[in-house]
Amino acid sequence: MDRGSAKRAGYRLANAALTMIVRPALLLLCLFVLASCSSRPSWQDPRETHIVRKGETLYSISWRYGKDAADLARWNRLGDGSLIYPGQVLRLTPQGASGTRQTTNTSTPPRRESRPLPEIPAQPAPSWSWPTKGKISVEFGAKPGTGTGVLVNGRSGQPIYAAASGTVVYAGGGLIGYGELIILKHNDTYLSAYGYNASLLVKEGEKIKQGQQIATMGEGPERKPRLHFEIRRNGKPVNPRQSLPAR
Repeated sequence: MDRGSAKRAGYRLANAALTMIVRPALLLLCLFVLASCSSRPSWQDPRETHIVRKGETLYSISWRYGKDAADLARWNRLGDGSLIYPGQVLRLTPQGASGTRQTTNTSTPPRRESRPLPEIPAQPAPSWSWPTKGKISVEFGAKPGTGTGVLVNGRSGQPIYAAASGTVVYAGGGLIGYGELIILKHNDTYLSAYGYNASLLVKEGEKIKQGQQIATMGEGPERKPRLHFEIRRNGKPVNPRQSLPAR
């Protein structure tokens, strides 16, 4: 065997030896990572928590995840929920809820709630009115994402009115997919939302009367003047068609 052939044979042997060493090491590393993930405490699961960012409110967070703001306040023992701050970690599920992963530790007893969480009684729906003129162009549930409401056609700058009396709990553009958005709280059960606005005429904390103008219509999907209108009961979207009066 000449010197070149011997060198190539040596390279092949070295590569084979390296493969025999590296593959088992990679396999052990993967198993370690999987074991670490499976033992992660449930409160660190990003699907079960939310880190508060600047400009967020309890209502904007609950709206994003389809939760009831009152539930988030109870699960995190926030009182009325107004005292949240950037960097705060909020639970998105009740402690001990089914579906959350639990870790076992024989030396530490399971943590329990110090007191039972009070139930929030359901409140009646307000008497709704149409938030603007125009025909519904996209029905409830017809599209994913913001298909949780209806789209009402109109013209740019058209007045948007409060569908019922309430309090402004969110006014801004921080929720992706809604444009400039207003959320009104009518009672502890019902909220309404008005998206794709060109301008907002109210501020958070302001008391609003039914029929009061709160915004002007902007452009929604496909660059068309539209209002996204939504009603939620206990944080869950309901079909506005079933609440709005016939016209």
